Amino acid sequence: MTDLQAPPHTSCAVVGGGPAGLATAIALAQAGVATTLIARRLPYADNRTTALLGASVDFLQSLDVWRRCADDAAPLRTMRLVDDTGRLIRSPEVAFRSDEIGMEAFGYNIENRLLMVAMEARAAELANLTRIDDEAQAVVAGDDAVTVTTKQGATLTADLVAGADGRHSLCREAAGIGVTRRDLGQSALTLNVTHTRPHHDCSTEFHTGSGPCVFVPLPGLRSSIVWVVRPQEAARLMALSDAELADAAERQSHSILDRLTVAPGRYVFPLAIETPTQLAARRIALVGEAAHVVPPIGAQGLNMGLRDAADLAETVRDALAQGQDPGADAALQRYAFKRRADVSSRTFMIDMANRTLLSDFLPVQSLRAAGMHMLDRIGPLRRFAMREGLSPSWRGRPAGR
Repeated sequence: MTDLQAPPHTSCAVVGGGPAGLATAIALAQAGVATTLIARRLPYADNRTTALLGASVDFLQSLDVWRRCADDAAPLRTMRLVDDTGRLIRSPEVAFRSDEIGMEAFGYNIENRLLMVAMEARAAELANLTRIDDEAQAVVAGDDAVTVTTKQGATLTADLVAGADGRHSLCREAAGIGVTRRDLGQSALTLNVTHTRPHHDCSTEFHTGSGPCVFVPLPGLRSSIVWVVRPQEAARLMALSDAELADAAERQSHSILDRLTVAPGRYVFPLAIETPTQLAARRIALVGEAAHVVPPIGAQGLNMGLRDAADLAETVRDALAQGQDPGADAALQRYAFKRRADVSSRTFMIDMANRTLLSDFLPVQSLRAAGMHMLDRIGPLRRFAMREGLSPSWRGRPAGR
């Protein structure tokens, strides 16, 4: 990867250097596409983690990224769901085990900053990936090319732009793509902890009346916590001392990990669902949070973003192989078609799971409990649910999955 201040025209430009954007740039460049990444080189801002599910690990392996960070990740071999609502109608506890579907692990949990280090190392090796160490100031979509101007005044034109610039996307605005947004009235508190009892590669998700609280393994005697609560409660938890927060998290976990110690760095962010009216238009394809924003339920956010990256790279590669313009409407619609069912179905399922958890309506609680009972008792249904949770069935899977 080389750096340029003012590059000329390129086949594809990627705006945004988060995990989804960097994965898109690597996948495009590795497919032989002349690619420019427009993103600042900044240390990753926090210690949040991502549970990378099976297909995402396969994709990172294909990019020659996974071998560089695999030792920093913890396997997820058991997924345990516990109803902790205290309601009259409660769901049974359900435990999903990866060996039931012939897998060593459902996926691996890793700190995002370590994943980014591995991605940056791979990106640096790609000769046809150019980087502008700057942020996009303006994006203008034209009939024949997209023009990107950076804050330091560099100008680039591209046949196709991958907009990986987050939920306040300049690229999405330039494409004329609207977005619907619904605040969920919930916030997520994220933190990492050490503990005195081993997690045994088991991720435990407690379902409470305000949202899920999930304890996800990290290497050693460590776990990450994503705790979804009402905004006022999130503010209260955020204001606690480390010792007080550790006690609160231990109570929420029912001491399954024994004594907890809070590691430095905790964050709160409001939850919403954002859905663009289109996934691609005017030579711009949306990737990552520019294309979908969902709450941290079922570990779908970045996994969806990595599928965006894989599908866009495949679409561009195929278009160029056939002598077609990768930014033309035909190619954009192929990408949108590939992504539409995955994005809409995942968003719907996450929304429904959250709504049914929060509902005080007894018939809804009964329906949720019945569904969890079937997942617990009906083996074929449980195995189907496990496979679908990892990757949509229509994408195909490697043998043994």
